[in-house]
Amino acid sequence: MAEEEPGQDPKLPPDARLDALDQRLERAQREEAVRTGKAPSADANEQLGQRVLSYLIGGLLGGTLIGWVLDRLLGTWPMLFITLMVLGTAGGFWSIIKLSMKKK
Repeated sequence: MAEEEPGQDPKLPPDARLDALDQRLERAQREEAVRTGKAPSADANEQLGQRVLSYLIGGLLGGTLIGWVLDRLLGTWPMLFITLMVLGTAGGFWSIIKLSMKKK
């Protein structure tokens, strides 16, 4: 009996008004969290993984695209394409290394 709340009879069903009040309170707390910017966001590990992936893809594709465009304009076909593709990939990895060295 000590574990139960005082004044509550375990034989009686819970009041439906209390359930509705709990639901309204939870909804109001979620809305307030969204309004103030304290809403639970995606998992931090998921965000970090997405950032790492964007650095890899962005560096590789950015360097490749710029190298391809410059090679087309200057007529130096594989030279700038390959060079900037390697530099873009290295830049992506360098960004990931800097990200991993940040203190939390």
